[in-house]
Amino acid sequence: MIDFGKLALLASPTPQAEEAAVELRKAYDWVDLADASAVVALGGDGFMLQVLHDMLDSGHILPVFGMNLGTFGFLMNDWRESDLTTRLRAAKAITVSPLCMKVVTIGGQCFTSPAINEVSLLRETRQTAKLEITVGTRVVIPELVCDGVLVATPAGSTAYNFSAQGPILPLDSGMLALTPISPFRPRRWRGAILPERTPVRIRVLDAAKRPVSAVADQREYRDVETVEVNIDRSQALTLLFDPEHALDDRIAMEQFAIG
Repeated sequence: MIDFGKLALLASPTPQAEEAAVELRKAYDWVDLADASAVVALGGDGFMLQVLHDMLDSGHILPVFGMNLGTFGFLMNDWRESDLTTRLRAAKAITVSPLCMKVVTIGGQCFTSPAINEVSLLRETRQTAKLEITVGTRVVIPELVCDGVLVATPAGSTAYNFSAQGPILPLDSGMLALTPISPFRPRRWRGAILPERTPVRIRVLDAAKRPVSAVADQREYRDVETVEVNIDRSQALTLLFDPEHALDDRIAMEQFAIG
C-alpha cells in the first residue's frame, strides 16, 4: 500500500525538469528517497531507465510515477503540476520484470547487468559479427552473420527492437522478442518470439577477429565471448500510470501507429 504522504521527487538534470521540480517542491511535501513509499520522476525515458536501474542496483525498489519533461516519454505520464495526489491515488500499476544479462569477455571477466528494455549484441568493427544462438538447451542457429542481435522485453519491444523490424509484444504476453540486426545469413531469418522463461545464450564465433559488445539498456561491455539472457522475476518493477494513458494500452496501440 502506497503512503502518499511519503513521496520522493527525482528530476533529470535538464532545465525543464529542474524548473518543474522547483514548482512541485513548493506545492507538495516530499521525503528523502530512503524514507519514501513511492517516487515521482521528472524527465524523459532515459531518465526513467536510469531511476529504475539505480533501484535495481541498490535493491531499494519503489513504485515510480513519471512525468514527461523529455523528448518522447513512452514510459512517462503527461506533465502537470496540479492534482498530483489525485492522479497518484487513481494510477494504474504496471509490473515490469527486467532481464538479467550475464557476460563473459574474451579475457575471462564476468559481469551481470539488468535490462528493462533489451539486451543487444553489436559488432564493434567493420567486420560482421558471427553468432551462435542457443534457445533453452538447443542450438537453433549455428552461425548468424549479422550486425548484431537483441533480446527485448514487452516493455522494450517498441524501442530498439521495433526499429530493427522486431515484433511489438503485449505487456502481459509472457514473451520475449529475439530479433536480428541487419542479418546477412541466414537470409530469411527475421527473428523469433520466445516464452519469457526460456533462457537465451549467444556465443560469439571468432571473437578476437570479429569483436562484439553487449549492451543492457545503456550499459555496455566490450569484447564479449558469451552472453546469457534470462528473465528476472525476483526484481519486479512497478510503474504508475494515469488510467487513460497506461503502458499496456500504449504498447498495444503502437501496432496501429502510422505516423
